[in-house]
Amino acid sequence: MKNTVKLPVIAMASFLTLFSSCSDDDDSNSNDIYLSEDEIPEAIQSYITTHFGDNSIFQAEKETENDVVSYEVKLSDNTSLEFNSDMDIVDIDGTSKLPDSVLPEAIRDYTATHYPDNYITDWELELNHQQVELDNNVELEFEMNGDFIRIDND
Repeated sequence: MKNTVKLPVIAMASFLTLFSSCSDDDDSNSNDIYLSEDEIPEAIQSYITTHFGDNSIFQAEKETENDVVSYEVKLSDNTSLEFNSDMDIVDIDGTSKLPDSVLPEAIRDYTATHYPDNYITDWELELNHQQVELDNNVELEFEMNGDFIRIDND
């Protein structure tokens, strides 16, 4: 009898603790602004026109966190692009094959040789390396110059 009373009490306490620990991540150091197409920096618009000309911009956002500005743009084909404060591309997440023009030649050559039946859907510039994801969910890491490092199993 004691255990049947304790179990609901423990379950309720656990639920309340979990529920009260959730937050909406409303950080006073973060400021996100949705941009109209006219407000998107020219360098970003030019990048999109050059490499993703068949797509239109679905949504653009300027994000400021701890005084660091970045831009996130979602395209009509569900590709997401992230740019740093210098308007350099740092992350491309897609569901279809990325244009060859957005990928370093050494990375394109490596994947074509070692994964001829697959294509790159995501590319990310990390602090000291580049990472790509293939359509079979294999993630590959490369040095900044494009030399292969390893398969990322994380």
